[in-house]
Amino acid sequence: MNTQIHSTAIVDHGAQIGDGSRVWHWTHVCSGAKIGCETSLGQNVFVGNNVAIGDNCKIQNNVSIYDNVFIENDVFCGPSMVFTNVYNPRAKINRKDQYLSTSVKKGATLGANCTIVCGITIGEHAFVAAGAVVNKDVQPYALMAGVPARQIGWMSQYGEQIPLPLEGEGTFKCPHMNLEYKLTGSELKAYEV
Repeated sequence: MNTQIHSTAIVDHGAQIGDGSRVWHWTHVCSGAKIGCETSLGQNVFVGNNVAIGDNCKIQNNVSIYDNVFIENDVFCGPSMVFTNVYNPRAKINRKDQYLSTSVKKGATLGANCTIVCGITIGEHAFVAAGAVVNKDVQPYALMAGVPARQIGWMSQYGEQIPLPLEGEGTFKCPHMNLEYKLTGSELKAYEV
C-alpha cells in the first residue's frame, strides 16, 4: 500500500484510507472514517467517524470534517473552511441524535474560510467562494458567494466562470475541455462534444 501517514498524525484503528492517499502533520482520522485513493489530508485536519471522502480529494489545512459529512470524488476543501453537523448547537444540550447529513458532490470546490451549514447538498462541480456562508442546497455548476451565499454565476469543470446568465437559454463551449454547457431555464448541464 502506497499510503503516506506523517509521524505526528493519529489514524485510529479501523479507519480506511485508500492507496496513494497522504495524511499530513497533526491530523486525526477517527476509526469509522472512509477515505478514498489519492486523497490528501493537509495539516491539522480532523475526520470524524461517520465520514466518507472519495478519491482524489484535496482537504487543505485546518479543516474539520465532522460526522455525517459525505464527500464524493475530486472535491477541493480550501484552507480553514468549516462544516457543521448540528443546526442549533448548545453546549449544555446534547444533540448528537440530531446530526444533519451534508453531501458534497463530485468535483465541487469549497473556498478558503467558507462555511457549509449542515443538512444541505453541494451539487457537482459547484464553486463556493472564499468566506461564503452556504445555508441551502447548491445546484451543479453554481458559483456561490456572500453571506448568506447566493448564486452569482456558473463555473465550468475546468474552474473558470461561464459567461451565461443565471436564467434563460444559451450554450458555451469550454476552450480547455471537450465539453459544451447548455443552460435551460435555471439549470446548467455539460455534454461531451
